[in-house]
Amino acid sequence: MTSADLPVTAPEIPSFRERHASTIRQWRLYAHLFAGSFSSMLGLALVVLFLILAIFGPVLAPYPEDTTGAVNLSQRLLSPSLAHPFGTDEMGADILSRIIVGARTSLWIGLIITGVGAGIGVPLGIIAGYHGGVTRAVIMRVTDLFLSVPGLALALTIVAALGPGITNCVIALSLVWWPGYVRLVESKTLSVKEELYVESARALGASTPWILRRHILPNCLTPIIVKASMDMGMAILSAASLGFIGLGAKPPLPEWGSMISVARTYMPDWWWYSLFPGLAIFLTVLGFNLLGDGLRDILDPRSRSR
Repeated sequence: MTSADLPVTAPEIPSFRERHASTIRQWRLYAHLFAGSFSSMLGLALVVLFLILAIFGPVLAPYPEDTTGAVNLSQRLLSPSLAHPFGTDEMGADILSRIIVGARTSLWIGLIITGVGAGIGVPLGIIAGYHGGVTRAVIMRVTDLFLSVPGLALALTIVAALGPGITNCVIALSLVWWPGYVRLVESKTLSVKEELYVESARALGASTPWILRRHILPNCLTPIIVKASMDMGMAILSAASLGFIGLGAKPPLPEWGSMISVARTYMPDWWWYSLFPGLAIFLTVLGFNLLGDGLRDILDPRSRSR
């Protein structure tokens, strides 16, 4: 019997149940790896705490009226106590309440800056990496131009032109946040587009949008998710930095950077005024960075093997 006489069997296609079971096993592995890292769990706990404060802040704040500009000069600059665990500010407002409600401001700042940065950078990175040629050269040269100037300095210039305020601060940071995503996604796209399954789809006549949507973008999601989780903390820190120099949120809006900006004039006698907002920024940025490290460890097999 020759090889031509042998029956040809079609490859078995996994059933939906088998694919579902495989997905469950994979996510269980991810959860096991994540739970085995103390730093990752600490980051997750800090981020969850931050999200709880951001979502339920007005309900959890012991003195919600102090977050809207209430003045109580009889309680001015009180040190931490049972009634005011974080003390009060120069207007007699409870600092703990302002920090809790300020978490919501920090959350939407981080989400908008990161979302706009990814929304601009990811499509440009995919287009540059997949098409190449003149298109890639133009996109990457513009990206290099933005990266040649420190992002915070460029944002400072934009805010100075637009005028101080939390909205202009977010706009400025969003406009300088996208180059990092272009670089990241462009390099990933360059490697993915040479894979056999992409070449096969192209040879079978698949359209470019279909290839980008079904093959390129899904394979770029892992580094995008990791970068976005870390960028949340850095976006909050950058907005707080602009608020610290007086270009961000204005009172009575509770924003951590602007609180520290006002509190620095009361150092060192009234130390609690600047300590607790600064601690809130530190713990939030730390939480997102640790969470990003944990996500990278479980989503990137190469990082686990090192």
